[in-house]
Amino acid sequence: MNNHTPVSTHECDFTNEADLKAVGTLMNAYIKDQYGGGELLNMSRQLHLVDALNEHPKSIVLLAEIDHVRCGMIVAFENFSTFSVRPMINIHDVIVLEEYRGKGVGKRLMEAIELIARERQCSRITLEVREDNVVAQRLYKKMGFGETAPPMLYWRKYLE
Repeated sequence: MNNHTPVSTHECDFTNEADLKAVGTLMNAYIKDQYGGGELLNMSRQLHLVDALNEHPKSIVLLAEIDHVRCGMIVAFENFSTFSVRPMINIHDVIVLEEYRGKGVGKRLMEAIELIARERQCSRITLEVREDNVVAQRLYKKMGFGETAPPMLYWRKYLE
């Protein structure tokens, strides 16, 4: 594997066992990553995750492959902008296995989600990025993302 190995992407096929396994594997890799957090998903929760994503009417799950290894994933959701009166896409997760970073996987996934957004005539793509994740910020800036004007805050209220 080298930096010139082609990266392919495809939408997750929820009837394909390899795709389903990849969703759980990639999510757990993200959870274990320094920018992740939380408890690893056991097999039951992995199955629930793929079922929930499959059943969600506006989910978009893209997988990236190099040499038949599913090494990256974007989980996104189509929403609607009342200001632009058009659909929009929010990227919820961008995951690249550590050993595949720097090989264009993230860039290829971002290009693929942008293509989907353009096909759906979306007004924008949104995402959140941790303040301390400068590697991801560099990629997002290269892909045309930036802070909002006026600046916005991302707040949460956790529900038990």
